Formats: sequence, C-alpha cells, structure tokens
Amino acid sequence: MTSPDDMKGAHVRMELLSSPIYTSGARDFVQAVTRRLGFAELDCNQIALAVDEALCNIMRHGYENKPDQPIWLAVWPVEAAGEANGIQIVIEDLARQIEPAMIKGRELHDVKPGGLGVHVIKEVMDKVTYEKRPEGGMRLTMIKHQRPAPADGSVQDRCEGGKGCHA
Repeated sequence: MTSPDDMKGAHVRMELLSSPIYTSGARDFVQAVTRRLGFAELDCNQIALAVDEALCNIMRHGYENKPDQPIWLAVWPVEAAGEANGIQIVIEDLARQIEPAMIKGRELHDVKPGGLGVHVIKEVMDKVTYEKRPEGGMRLTMIKHQRPAPADGSVQDRCEGGKGCHA
C-alpha cells in the first residue's frame, strides 16, 4: 500500500501499522523533529502526546483494534519569514469515516478513565482539523506554533494563554 499522494511534499513521512507497538516509535519521531525545530521540551512532549492520542484513537475507534491496517504520518515545518516557527502534522488512515463534527471528547465532568484524547489534542495544538478523505478514511491536520522565548532568558515551562497546560 502506498502513502497518500497529498503527503508527497512532506519533509518527513512514515507509514505504520495500526498496532500499539508502533506508537512509541511515532512519538519518538515527533519528539525528535520538534526538538530539531527548536520547540521547548514541554512543547515537544505535549505535541508527541497529541500524536500518540490521535494514533490510539485511530487504532481503537477507526480500525476497531485491527493491528494490520495502514496509518500515514507526515511532518512539515511551518515557516514565517523563511524561518521555522512551528510544525504541521498530518495523520491519515483508511479507517471507517465519520462526520468530523461528531469527533468530540466525552464530557469533562464525567470523571472516568479514557475518552480524553480529543480534548488533549485540541488543548495542546493550536489548530486541529478532522476531515474525510475522498478515497476513504480520515485525515487529521494539527498545527502547533512555537511560543516566543521569555525575554529574561529563563526556561519556558509555564502555560501561556491556556494552551498546553498539562504540566
């Protein structure tokens, strides 16, 4: 099976099967790229967590735990004025399609394990778009911009503007 044509311009692409044993490799890959792009360590970890949650949701809900289905992950730097200032991550699959408006996390007041992946993704990333792929399956596009470094040169480890507050 070949990767989706619309990912050909990606700076880095990978294809993995829908088995949970591969999620740690995808997480490590995303952390390595975000570090190289200059994200703060907290942001690197949170972006990797968002990717992990997205992959787990595809595996569990889209593919109904079938471990041999394709998932494609692509990464591009987001650039402004010729410099990388963010990252765009696209994850595509051939899983069952659902209406993007139906993709929601459970109510937060319903305290129980699980069901928070969509909340985590939307909290961590600056832009999240779910869409149906014309050839079947779904596409998740996530964008995260780097936060400006603190003027005092201190380590950036605090939440700003309500985004990424999971530390």
